[in-house]
Amino acid sequence: MNIALLENYNTRLSEIERQRVADSVRKSELEAQLDALKTTDNLKKEELQAQLIALNEKEVKRLADKKAKIDSLKNTTKGFPVSGFFNDTLFVLYTKLGSFSPKERADIISSRIKKLSDNFKFGPNSLKIEDAETSVDIVLEERIIMSVTENDALWNDISKKELAETYKEKITEAVLKYKNATSFSTLAKQIGLALLVLIIIILLIFYISKFFKWSAQKIQSQENKKIQGIKIKNYILFDAKRQVSAFLFLNKILKWFVILLAVYIALPILFGLFPWTEQFADTLFGYILDPLTNMLTSFWNYLPDLITIVVIVIVFRYILKGISFLKDEVARGNLTLNGFYPDWAAPTYQIIRILVIAFMFVVIFPYLPGSDSPIFKGVSVFLGFLFTFGSAGSLSNIIAGLVLTYMRLFTIGDRVKIGEVTGDVIEKSSLVTRVRTIKNEIISIPNSTVMNSHTINYSSDAPAKGLIIHTTVTIGYDVPWKDMYETLIDAALRTELILKEPQPFVLQTSLEDFYVAYQINAYVREANKQAKIYSDLHQNIQDACNERGIEILSPHYRAARDGNATTVPSDYLPKDYEAPSFNVKTEKKEK
Repeated sequence: MNIALLENYNTRLSEIERQRVADSVRKSELEAQLDALKTTDNLKKEELQAQLIALNEKEVKRLADKKAKIDSLKNTTKGFPVSGFFNDTLFVLYTKLGSFSPKERADIISSRIKKLSDNFKFGPNSLKIEDAETSVDIVLEERIIMSVTENDALWNDISKKELAETYKEKITEAVLKYKNATSFSTLAKQIGLALLVLIIIILLIFYISKFFKWSAQKIQSQENKKIQGIKIKNYILFDAKRQVSAFLFLNKILKWFVILLAVYIALPILFGLFPWTEQFADTLFGYILDPLTNMLTSFWNYLPDLITIVVIVIVFRYILKGISFLKDEVARGNLTLNGFYPDWAAPTYQIIRILVIAFMFVVIFPYLPGSDSPIFKGVSVFLGFLFTFGSAGSLSNIIAGLVLTYMRLFTIGDRVKIGEVTGDVIEKSSLVTRVRTIKNEIISIPNSTVMNSHTINYSSDAPAKGLIIHTTVTIGYDVPWKDMYETLIDAALRTELILKEPQPFVLQTSLEDFYVAYQINAYVREANKQAKIYSDLHQNIQDACNERGIEILSPHYRAARDGNATTVPSDYLPKDYEAPSFNVKTEKKEK
């Protein structure tokens, strides 16, 4: 409350009170003069009556002025309670009386009320109301309990007489209630009821403990019977023993919760039996009832917004179902869109789904509880900041994954070469691409790395146009190139999984100092089996060359035939083959 305003009010109130006293004295004098006048002196009588009317009008104006000032202070002025016998508030005082402040008045009146209980003759009609010069007094015999002033009446918007009657009834009720509560018969009943409550709560705790002990034994007896553990497919999340332990732990927690709840409910009942502790009962019940009431009230007030959110979620759910239906139709090929491939359907749906959900959240956000609070907004900004800076690398991989999807560089199962890694694509996620190499190694490559590397796809055109595999053999100049062509083509045709049509072909890739490089090229459709195809092709090339007596020599092999055996395996040589001897030719010069 504004102290300066209150002091100004009290000063003004004192001035109004002095003026009221003066006007009251003047009014009494005029009334006396009016009574003393003779009936024939009408002129003087009219003059006195006019003065009385003016004083009455002034009194009405004074009361209106005082009422206006009091009304202006009601929202800021602190009242001081007059308490009863059990620290309960009977009524509140706002104004001073003479030299007594409102607080001093309240304390003195509370003390006087408590002394009334010592009067054994006190009854419903013991207190009386008497009119004083400036107040209405509540008295017991010759003793004044309290005085009700004009200011008290104005604060309560009723007359002094009515306010005094109200205060008298409250005081009488408080005294009689105290005398009844402290009587021997009442105390005996209250103590008896308290003992009964204690016995009931002890028995209740005993039987609660007994019940939960029985339930624990029941749980243990069901091990490997009704309680067989929890399995998720082939994974055992909880075996029977662990599940029993979990149930026993929950049984123990529930037991203590029920016991504490029973005690919590019993204590307010026990405290409520005695007037001195009744306020503790209200406090304990308030700890539960007040939050529950606030929660229910808040939920009821929030219910229209909750219904709006539910309607919005249902509408967007069916929108997503419609988009999902179109996605399935495109993926199956039932719906064809020009320039849109079926394998784009799933990732495109995921993008649209995220955008739709984000838009739904934007629509729902104003209806969320606390969405306008600064704390909620601050936390939202902070989380956005963390997400933006903490997931910068992940976002780049996600974007690269989307780009790769629409570039259609490869699909699951394709044989590819990404940078230095060669293998079959086994997974394309939003963050990485996983490749299984020919050695059964699984390599995870971040999508951003895939985007920054060159990629070779061996499988994309293999089923339709065929993949050309090739290998190079170096043969000396002493072997005719036509024979070499026939040998290599024959070796290719012998190889399993190499296509007969288109026919294999040979290219001479270089003419070196010591040998010719022949490259055999052949078509295959099984791009994922290149390692096996190459191995079989190399075997067949060796067999075909050996059958035709063609030696596959090292690039710098020196072919000295005199005295040296051929490099062709013995299985391919004639049975009468013998290594040639050294030939020495001599010339004799004539003398």
